[in-house]
Amino acid sequence: MAQSIYMAGVLVGAVVFGSLSDRFGRRVILTWCYLQMAVTGTCTAFSPNFITYCIFRFLTGMALSGVGLNTTSLIVEWIPTRVRTIAGAIIGYFYTSGQIVLAGLAYSIPNWRHLQLTVSVPFFVYFLYSWWIPESARWLVMAGKPEQAVMVLKRVAKLNGKTKEGEKLSVETLGKDLKKEVTASKSKYSVTDLGRTPLIRRISICMTFVWFSTSFAYYGLAMDLQNFGISIYLIQVIFGAVDIPAKLISTITMSYIGRRITQTASLILAGTMILANIFVPYEMQTLRTSLAVLGKGSLACSFSCAFLYTSELYPTVIRQSGLGYVSTMARLGGIVAPMVKITSEYYPFLPLIIYGGAAMTSGIIACFLPETLNEALPDTIEEVENKIKKIKTLSNNGMTEKILLQDAVSTTC
Repeated sequence: MAQSIYMAGVLVGAVVFGSLSDRFGRRVILTWCYLQMAVTGTCTAFSPNFITYCIFRFLTGMALSGVGLNTTSLIVEWIPTRVRTIAGAIIGYFYTSGQIVLAGLAYSIPNWRHLQLTVSVPFFVYFLYSWWIPESARWLVMAGKPEQAVMVLKRVAKLNGKTKEGEKLSVETLGKDLKKEVTASKSKYSVTDLGRTPLIRRISICMTFVWFSTSFAYYGLAMDLQNFGISIYLIQVIFGAVDIPAKLISTITMSYIGRRITQTASLILAGTMILANIFVPYEMQTLRTSLAVLGKGSLACSFSCAFLYTSELYPTVIRQSGLGYVSTMARLGGIVAPMVKITSEYYPFLPLIIYGGAAMTSGIIACFLPETLNEALPDTIEEVENKIKKIKTLSNNGMTEKILLQDAVSTTC
């Protein structure tokens, strides 16, 4: 019950903080979420009863969503296209390190109150240094605050040792360079825009399946930790460590092969590993564990790709709303996953069929997403929609491959 309530908090946080970030900014909401994580996490450690515990866990889950969503957006909107994949992977490795460290902390601090306090107090430090993080210049322009955008860009230029280039920036030059973004800032957007236009609607539908199934299958595996006949602390370390090679492979394939293929392959492979365990006898625990670990690694690839891919697919004006929506779908997957375990009372292998089947189906659906490798980050809905229109027009003229190759070379250079 406590875990389900926590996941419900993560779901609500994705909806609430996703929309608030598009309205009030990435850094402001990120700072608030750090503070909320610190306060509610600390209060959880001192909860006098179960109801109070669940309330604080719900609020902590909400804050977790805000931290994840806004961190992703700031990375995508600040990091140049050529190194965006690598930067995302590096950040992902810190998440992996946290998984491994948590197993050690849980083993060495058996008292749950002390453990909860230990993992919550550091967020007060994160709250303090988050004030130093610059707001997204893209968001400032889209929000109609070009003066602040210029100030932030000059500060970043100075930190990067490009003071002269920064001094040349002004509201006028920024307005000329970002004319379409300034025009778009005068329009109002909401979560309904995620399904208003054809391509954005397709992206939203496909990503609904991708995020739901990735989370759904992941928690299906995670809840089976105690059934592998291995120490739960050791299996937690193994499950965390497999992310290291998994995210490295994901980074390489995303950089050289593409996001769409990476997303598709990781989900299909995860589904295959989960379904394969149906045919392995329960006594062969080593093989069962190995297949589960490979499945977990594939889902780590899927998550790593999904965060970056989703951020590149949605334009700046609705990026946080889009991330909030798909994150909500992921949390629904996390909430539904425990219910599927009940079906094992009828057929022991039925949960694995459902978990694996969902992952494989979503992998096939991901094939219908557009590729974003080496593509400039879109700022408006019109940019996204015009891209597919351009491709269709070129295809009708029999010149699609040639022009796309030229665009890719031009972007890379």
